[in-house]
Amino acid sequence: MIEIMDTTLRDGEQTSGVSFASHEKLSIAQILLNELGVDRIEIASARVSNGEFESAKRVASWAERTGNLHKLEVLGFVDGEASIRWIEQAGCRTVNLLCKGSFRHVTEQLRKTPEEHLRDVREVIRQAQRRRMGVNVYLEDWSNGIRHSPEYVFGLMEGLKDLPVRRYMLPDTLGILHPCDTHAYCRQMIERYPDLRFDFHAHNDYDLAVANVFAAVRAGVQGIHTTVNGLGERAGNAPLSSVLAVLKDHLGEETRLREEKINRVSRLVETCSGIHIAPNRPVVGESVFTQCAGVHADGDSKSNLYYNDLLPERFGRIREYALGKTSGKANIRKNLEALGIEMDEPTMRKVTERIIALGDKKETVTPEDLPYIISDVLNQDPPGEARIRILNYSLSLTQGLRPVATLKIEIDGRSYEESASGAGQYDAFVGALRTIYRQLGRPFPMLTNYSVSIPPGGRTDALVQTIISWNFRGVDFKTKGLDGDQTEAAIQATIKMLNKIEGQQDV
Repeated sequence: MIEIMDTTLRDGEQTSGVSFASHEKLSIAQILLNELGVDRIEIASARVSNGEFESAKRVASWAERTGNLHKLEVLGFVDGEASIRWIEQAGCRTVNLLCKGSFRHVTEQLRKTPEEHLRDVREVIRQAQRRRMGVNVYLEDWSNGIRHSPEYVFGLMEGLKDLPVRRYMLPDTLGILHPCDTHAYCRQMIERYPDLRFDFHAHNDYDLAVANVFAAVRAGVQGIHTTVNGLGERAGNAPLSSVLAVLKDHLGEETRLREEKINRVSRLVETCSGIHIAPNRPVVGESVFTQCAGVHADGDSKSNLYYNDLLPERFGRIREYALGKTSGKANIRKNLEALGIEMDEPTMRKVTERIIALGDKKETVTPEDLPYIISDVLNQDPPGEARIRILNYSLSLTQGLRPVATLKIEIDGRSYEESASGAGQYDAFVGALRTIYRQLGRPFPMLTNYSVSIPPGGRTDALVQTIISWNFRGVDFKTKGLDGDQTEAAIQATIKMLNKIEGQQDV
């Protein structure tokens, strides 16, 4: 079984602009351990700030009450007793000791000899041992170390292997490895030290973090480090959601994770971090279980031809079918089935044409919009019978000035143009239209009611349905318009009204 250590609350917080509040760290820790079932979490870096200390204390206090204290880890440094005391006072019992895993880091950053650094590391481990604290060791910059100075790496390991270190963590600190290297280097460590336990810690600078995790597990590594949504320094760390799927589906490895909870965890971290999940991120992205092409929806209806093992239900998601210019009737039919709506073929064709037209305008169409679209289509006059068409219009809105509308319409093949101002953009549009009708000596209906509605959900990009009530020559009737813009929807309803009354008057 592969062990998962999630470092969202430590390494993930090193994402530019991310800083979790104390209550946010507690909420994320609780959901990672209690709901998702992560084996261990790294919650802080020692000696960073007072706020970090208080957050660590709060999480540790909860963990101790709930039997989770052994699952908490804190990054500590080779600084004598300072980090160890900080971690102990915060209430935690495991230190992830950051030592140097490459010759260059020792000699150029610390300006020490390998022997001096090894002596310092051994002293910190002894301090932790005296306090009965667990120790894991990070070999910082290990990927460069094993590539350019393997004799240093092996010398350090020889100097530590007799001490009570639970795990040796192999970080690709700068994200430089590719899967072939990762497999070879991890295998080299495991074969040389078969009795020791190794974790692999990937960074994503070349977008190879998940691939490197795959290679490390194939090489025999027993523990993997992740972050939720791939948060982390620079390009981030290996995303937990993708690692979960790859381990199970491509390697057949078991974990203790409850994969149906991963989407909930991702959304919580997205909210707390302020870093939005890319719509196309595997497993947790908003669009990854949405079929857009109509041929895919058609295939799903025929023996699930476009399914793979990443079934959305595994991850607490559902499959959706996008509505737009590429969707076709199959996608629409899938959405109608979900809404319990049946439709004959001619109406289906009209609805499809309407959705394609909206897609060409880059409108976002959702299943919640479908009833409005159907209603709009069923109330439209047959194509080709419209005697009045809008050729062009312009609406202007300037602070401190009355809105102005200029429009050009065609009535039975003859064009008319006029401008007017009004209390609002639609009022100005109607004012210009009334002026044209007045010049033609024709009566204009009275607007008796005007209502606007959007589908439920509160989306700002939702389609707007505008319903306008009219009275013409004593007869009350309504027309509807549908668009992403409220004023455009009202204009559509108005043009429908004019065509509706054409049969009652001569031009």
